[in-house]
Amino acid sequence: MAVDKLNDTIVAMYRRRVAADGDQPALHVKIGDQWVVYSWNQIATDARRMAAALASLGVKPGDRVIQVSENRYEWIVLDLAIQIARGIDVAVHSTLTGPQIAYQITNSGAKVVVVSGSEQAQKLVRVAGELASDIQYVSFDPCPEKIGEHAVRQLSEIEATVTEADGKALEQRALEETKPTDLATILYTSGTTGEPKGVMLTQRNLTSNCHAVLEAFSVEPGDRRLSWLPLSHSFARTSDYYMWVAGGGELALAQSRETIIADCQALKPTHLNGVPYFFDKVHRYCKEQGLADKPGALQALLGGRMKMCCGGGAALPDGVADFFTKSGILLVQGYGLTESSPVISTGTFEHHRLGTVGRPINGIEVKIAEDGEILTRGPHVMAGYWNLPEDTAATIQDGWLHTGDLGCLEDGFLRITGRKKEIIVTAGGKNIVPGYLEGLLTEDPLIAQAVIVGDAKNFLTALIVPNPDGLRAEIIRQQIPVFSPAEALASPRVHEIYTEHIAARLADVSHAEQVRKFTLVPRGFTMETDEMTPTLKLRRNMVMKNFAAEIKAMYNE
Repeated sequence: MAVDKLNDTIVAMYRRRVAADGDQPALHVKIGDQWVVYSWNQIATDARRMAAALASLGVKPGDRVIQVSENRYEWIVLDLAIQIARGIDVAVHSTLTGPQIAYQITNSGAKVVVVSGSEQAQKLVRVAGELASDIQYVSFDPCPEKIGEHAVRQLSEIEATVTEADGKALEQRALEETKPTDLATILYTSGTTGEPKGVMLTQRNLTSNCHAVLEAFSVEPGDRRLSWLPLSHSFARTSDYYMWVAGGGELALAQSRETIIADCQALKPTHLNGVPYFFDKVHRYCKEQGLADKPGALQALLGGRMKMCCGGGAALPDGVADFFTKSGILLVQGYGLTESSPVISTGTFEHHRLGTVGRPINGIEVKIAEDGEILTRGPHVMAGYWNLPEDTAATIQDGWLHTGDLGCLEDGFLRITGRKKEIIVTAGGKNIVPGYLEGLLTEDPLIAQAVIVGDAKNFLTALIVPNPDGLRAEIIRQQIPVFSPAEALASPRVHEIYTEHIAARLADVSHAEQVRKFTLVPRGFTMETDEMTPTLKLRRNMVMKNFAAEIKAMYNE
């Protein structure tokens, strides 16, 4: 039966997959020491019971249900259950703090809050006074905490009071009554600047984007996708999870960011989405271990069956993409944002060009405004920001989503050149794109991270996070007499080395784009320090705040 790709729904998409592949292996999850494989029928049974449990808690069509959980089997089942119950899934990043989670609970007006277990519940215990008194709290795992006056009930105990038949009735009603324009989810932006906003994505937004991505990347028998980015983010939500529902094949949930390589070797995936930070780490590892030029080494590292990888969320260094592709694994870039469900363009097997983010996917329009901003229009554009009509009107004009990114089109390929809000304007009036310069710097084996500074200043400076392995090797090679990381960062010879490397990396940029001074910082920029988003994008405002003294010193010297 032909699918109307502009009028599909998540429940319809899922029902078709269960009907087609019911007993086939669908989802791989590590539980304890074993990889457990779930079939589509098992997932459907659990999703129906969970939907019935939500209904027993009073969840009605349009009600917001918060879930605060790491990637796990229940995350996927709960999302399907919320769709079956015709609720709205407000998926919260599990790395957020209690006050940040409380903001999203309150702002969305959530009726039910589902946490993974005690660790997440404890965050809410400390902010219980900020939360509405009528919220119900549920947990995947046993949870002894009380949030305010409320016990946290275990979801399995609620499920024991309902039947799969109750869930089937809800599923049939959802299939018949859910409209493509109904809200499916509210996803709060990562907030690289300012307060997070709730992005409202409809059934049509998500399913049309999923179908268009699927046309760019067909699924073949035996394909297995390893997913490690947070499912609470739109990249993994659409390009891993919903694409798996729509196209079939198998999905595997990595145990954590730290186990991706081990998981690849255990599961032998064929596809892997990720952020450039991960692919860059793999590239660095291969060079440090002497594997970069060894035929088949990268393929063996990633399990032996990898067909292609796709990077998104930030700029992918050309050298990293070139290394993967020359090693026999095509690594392409995609581009999008939460407000566009998220995919706007992507490189594919047939159409890819180094340094670009591919061509716009089917059904999507892209144009470049007079000031260089990328605009996009189509069924992927969000319904708006939750309870923020003025912000919505400023972002979507005449149907065109203003992305805030700068770019150009070259023979149909989209190239990202910067971000409007991140443009540095020097005291001399020069416009500087910091991301471009940072990308050049982090291609150096001695530099793990870099942040360019210089807004309203006479010259540019940089905060440099050394690559510890690369720096250690250089210290040994040059026999520099240092005996601790602190001594290394303070060593005049080490500073001379970094001065030489920075100059070499920026040899081809203009005078205004040269870094005149830099500081070697003793730690990386991380999520824990609030300097990176859950998808590993820099929060420049937090970096500037946390390293204000170092920045001030560079300009006061």
